Amino acid sequence: MSEPVSITIGDLLDQTAAQLPDKEAVVYPELGLRYTFSEFQTLCNQVARGLLALGIQPGENIAAWTSNLPEWITVQFGSAKMGAVLVTVNTSYRTHELEYLLRQSESTTLILMEEFRGVSYVDMIYEICPELADCEPGQLKAKHLPHLRNVILIGKTRRQGMYMWSDVLEKAAIVSEDERVQVQNSLQPDEVINMQYTSGTTGFPKGVMLSHKNIVNNAINVAGCQNMTEADRVCIPVPFFHCFGCVMGTLACVATGATMVPIISFDPLSVLQAVQDEKCTALYGVPTMFIAELNHPDFEQFDLRSLRTGIMAGSPCPAEVMKKVVDVMGAREITIAYGQTESAPVITQTRPNDTIDQRVSTVGRVLPHVEAKIVDPATGEELGVGEQGELCTRGVHVMKGYYNMPEQTTRAIDHEGWLHTGDLATVDEDGYYRITGRLKDMIIRGGENVYPREIEEFLYTHDQIVDVQVVGLPDELYGEQILACIKVKEGEVLTVEEVKEYCRGKIARYKIPHYVQIVEEYPMTASGKIQKFRLREQAIAVLGIK
Repeated sequence: MSEPVSITIGDLLDQTAAQLPDKEAVVYPELGLRYTFSEFQTLCNQVARGLLALGIQPGENIAAWTSNLPEWITVQFGSAKMGAVLVTVNTSYRTHELEYLLRQSESTTLILMEEFRGVSYVDMIYEICPELADCEPGQLKAKHLPHLRNVILIGKTRRQGMYMWSDVLEKAAIVSEDERVQVQNSLQPDEVINMQYTSGTTGFPKGVMLSHKNIVNNAINVAGCQNMTEADRVCIPVPFFHCFGCVMGTLACVATGATMVPIISFDPLSVLQAVQDEKCTALYGVPTMFIAELNHPDFEQFDLRSLRTGIMAGSPCPAEVMKKVVDVMGAREITIAYGQTESAPVITQTRPNDTIDQRVSTVGRVLPHVEAKIVDPATGEELGVGEQGELCTRGVHVMKGYYNMPEQTTRAIDHEGWLHTGDLATVDEDGYYRITGRLKDMIIRGGENVYPREIEEFLYTHDQIVDVQVVGLPDELYGEQILACIKVKEGEVLTVEEVKEYCRGKIARYKIPHYVQIVEEYPMTASGKIQKFRLREQAIAVLGIK
């Protein structure tokens, strides 16, 4: 087996642009926008110079809070070229989560869009950072966010205290191309360049630090499992703020010379139109996205014959959906990928020639340069073929650690370098892994990881709530839905709608409990521990969930 690649993201883009200058790199059908690799490289260089002109230094953390806009990709590769660490912000975040992320990540810069799906991002940043209303762009001094100094708006209207995106591009003229090249040449493949926030069992999201080497190798290997080449055109409707979008998507395309065809915000009709019009050969998505596309009333009117491969990931794939993606959509070489943000993100993936059964009942085999083993969660002893235990992994894909959280890092990665995933799995004699459950409490709703503790901690801030337990319930469309079992303070009355209303605007919509039950007591063990699995069983029976 060859050695892992050791190259920075900026150098990788330069390499591809030198080999394929006139090949289409990025196509936005919705915007009528097309960049060749040469044009894309030039634009990313300009963004890198613009960021340097603002005084942003290599190693500084800058946050991006937008949907899959063209600016997002130029920030991804532009920041990588000048060494700033890109902190990705979930588009569903609200004030409570945004303030926590900006503070914990010590981000000096926030790049945001005006609004998304009817929610004003501008109003939210003014709410958590009122000092913006009285400062000049780049001069922010915020009491609650001491590191934040630049707010950059991708939009049409100039706002007090914020740079416009066009300002960044104009300021690029201040920094010479020689200076930018010098900075790019000083960067090392082992340095952190990407930070993704993952919900934590502690109730607080953790910033996963990923290096150039982590994500470049993961992108190359994920592309290899799809036999991706410069002839491919990849439709990317999954969000860029997840590794699925920005590692398996944009970075894999740059690594292979394939064309990215992003969808600004998931909509099944836009996806079907893009695949047809741009003759996409690969399509990405979580199972719910594929279900929405297959069940669209106009599905049969689209010509999807160009489709060959792609990736389904994020949650287990129902067998019927996989069969339809292969037979009806025609993506006969579609692959399944499994992993987590901490592993950059993919650990295992199926291959194009695997059987339908292997693609549905397993999550494939390990990627190149990746080790995996199944251990007994209690003893740490390695288990044999077919024995269920915790899946651990080691290799070039394992994160550097959690930002400013050394204890949590030590808990996740042991002294031998094994990342403990918290997922229960088995492996068969051919090296195919099956995910059988979770050690941790995590809920996976529509491909989004939700940690009950985070929602519990938030609901505890409600004056009338004395205790809350959050569990996942099975759901046909989303895989799981969230149930909050709430104890109310004596003499108080709280309705289900009031609980949901309290969450709106403060936590991401996908974290708001779908089900709320007001309870008198919880099922307990003899030692007084709450039995969450009993809560789950009781709710399934009461709600009549299959």
